Amino acid sequence: MEQVIIVFGTLFLALILFIWGRFRHDIVAVICLVFLTMIGIIPSEEAFSGFSHPAVITVAAVLIVSSGLKNAGMIDLIGRWLIKNIGDKVHLQIGVITGLVCVASAFMNNVGALAISMPVAIHIARKKNISPSLILMPLAFGSLLGGTMTLIGTPPNIIIATFRAEELGQPFGMFDFTPAGAGIALAGLVFITLVGWRLLPSRQSESSGEDRFHIQDYITEVLITKRSTIKDILMGNIREITDADIRVLGLIRNKQLIHVPGWREALKENDVLIVEADSDDLKEFVNHTKTELLPEKQLQTDVESSDDISIVEVVVMPNSPIINRTASSMKLRSNYGVNLLAIARKDKQIIQRLANVRFNAGDVLLIQGQKDMLDDTISTMGCLPLADRGFSIGKPKKIALSLGIFGLSIATVVSGLLQVQIAFTLAVILMVLAGVLSVREIYTSIDWPVIVLLGAMLPVGEALETTGGADLIATQIIIAGDTLPIWATLALLLVVTMLLSAVINNAATVVLMAPIGIGIAHGLNFSVDPFLMTIAIGASCAFLTPIGHQSNTLVMGPGGYNFSDYLRLGIPLSILIVLVTIPLILYFWPV
Repeated sequence: MEQVIIVFGTLFLALILFIWGRFRHDIVAVICLVFLTMIGIIPSEEAFSGFSHPAVITVAAVLIVSSGLKNAGMIDLIGRWLIKNIGDKVHLQIGVITGLVCVASAFMNNVGALAISMPVAIHIARKKNISPSLILMPLAFGSLLGGTMTLIGTPPNIIIATFRAEELGQPFGMFDFTPAGAGIALAGLVFITLVGWRLLPSRQSESSGEDRFHIQDYITEVLITKRSTIKDILMGNIREITDADIRVLGLIRNKQLIHVPGWREALKENDVLIVEADSDDLKEFVNHTKTELLPEKQLQTDVESSDDISIVEVVVMPNSPIINRTASSMKLRSNYGVNLLAIARKDKQIIQRLANVRFNAGDVLLIQGQKDMLDDTISTMGCLPLADRGFSIGKPKKIALSLGIFGLSIATVVSGLLQVQIAFTLAVILMVLAGVLSVREIYTSIDWPVIVLLGAMLPVGEALETTGGADLIATQIIIAGDTLPIWATLALLLVVTMLLSAVINNAATVVLMAPIGIGIAHGLNFSVDPFLMTIAIGASCAFLTPIGHQSNTLVMGPGGYNFSDYLRLGIPLSILIVLVTIPLILYFWPV
C-alpha cells in the first residue's frame, strides 16, 4: 500500500507540474521516472525500457514521414487547389479545409497534418479577408478528430494497440478505429462547420511575425530560362499562364533596365523581370512558370548538393551593421555566403537592381544559403529570422513519389506483412534514398520532447499497474458500475480521460488510463475492447485547453487566442463527442 501511495503522489505532483507549465512536460516525466527508480519501485534495468517500446519508434517514424510529405510540395498543391475552388462563404471555407486536415491526420501524425495545413489556412484567411482566429482552432480540432480514425493517426491509438496486444495477444489493426472514429469525426466536422466557428472571437494574431514586421510584397528579380513557360509570350499575357497575383515593375534585357515595359513586349530567354508579389504568390509564380530567382542558380553551383541549401526570411534589426549598405558593396555572397533573393519594404516601392538597394531597418529579406551556416550568418548580419513558412522555391516536386512510399508503408501494415513501427521506419529509409528527406531532416523532424515524454512515462504507467494502483482505481469505478448501466460506466471513463488529456499529454493519459480500463473490464467481466477504444478516443479529444495537445498550442499564437477561447468551442464539442461516442462504441465493440 505504501508503494501505491508513493506512485499516486508522484503522479499527482506530475499533474500539478504539467498544469503549472513552469517545467517542460518531458523534464517532468524524466523526474518522475528517476524518482520512482531511485526508491526501487521501478527496477533500474527497466528504467529506460520505454524508449525501446514500439509506440515510441512508431511515433518518431510517423513524424519523419510527415515531414517528407511536407517537403514534397503538399502545401503548394493543396493551397493552389483551395484558392481556385473554394467559395466566399466562411462556413464553406472552414468546412473544406478542416475536412481536408481531418482526412490527412487519419493517415499521418495529426501534428504533421496541421503543420502542412496551417500555412495554407493562414494564406486563405488573408486572401479571403477572414480573421485567422475563425479558422485555426477548427483546423486544430479537425486534426484531433481525424486522428481517431486509424491506428497511425495519433500516438494514443498506437499505444492503446500495444496494450491490447499485451492483453489479448493481438493489437488493434490499422482500420479497427475507423467505424467509431469516422462517425465521431463526421459529427465533429458538421458541428464545427455549421455552429462551432461562430462561437469564436474574430481576432488578429498578436505574435505573428508577419504582422509584427508588416511584411508587404516582395520585390525580386526573376530570370526567364530556356524551359520557362512565359518565354516568347507577350508581357500582357502573363496572367493567362499563372494565377499568381504579381506585378511586373521592370524588365532587364541586355543589362538595360526598362522601367515600364510595354504590354506587347515579347519576353525572351535570359530576360530578367523585376516583380512585386507576396511570399505565397511569389512561390507559385516561380514554380508554375519554371522561372528562377536570379541569384539562386549561382549559389547552387557552389555547393555539393541542393539539399544543403535553405531559403529563409529575416528582418533587418535597428542596430544591424548592414543598414544603409547594399548587397553589392558588402559583397554579400562572397563575404557572408548568402544570396539576396528578394526584399520587402513597407510603404515604399523599389524599382532598381536588388544588389543596389540600400538596406533599411525593418526590411524583410529573403536570403538563400547553406543550412549549416545560416544561423551564424543571420546573427552576424544583425537580422532576426521569421517563422518558417515552408519556402520551396525552385525545388523539384516529388509528391507522387512520396505518396507512393507512404502508400506502400500503409499497405504493408494493412496486409499484415510488417508491423507498423517497421513499415514506417522502412518508409523513412526509402524517402531518404529517394531524396525526399535529407539525413539531417530525420533528426530535425522528430519532436524530441514528445519522444522523451512518452519513453519516460511508459515505465511510470507500468508502475501504477504493478503496485496495484490501477486496480484500486478500477475497483472504485467497478463499484459505481454495479449501480450504473454499461453506457454510463463508459461515459464516466470517457469524461475522466478527456479531462485528464486537457491538462497532460495525451500519450501520457493513455499510459495512465489503459491499465485502469483493462481492470474495469475484468472486474465487470466484459471485453476489454470497448474500454480501450473509449480511452483512445477520450485521450485524442483534448479540446478544452491550449496545453492538452500540441495542435492546440500550435494555433494559439497565430490565431491570437486566449486560454478561455478554447472553452468556447471545446465544451460544446466535448459534450457532442460524449453523446456520439458511447453509442458508436457499443454498436461496433459490444461488451
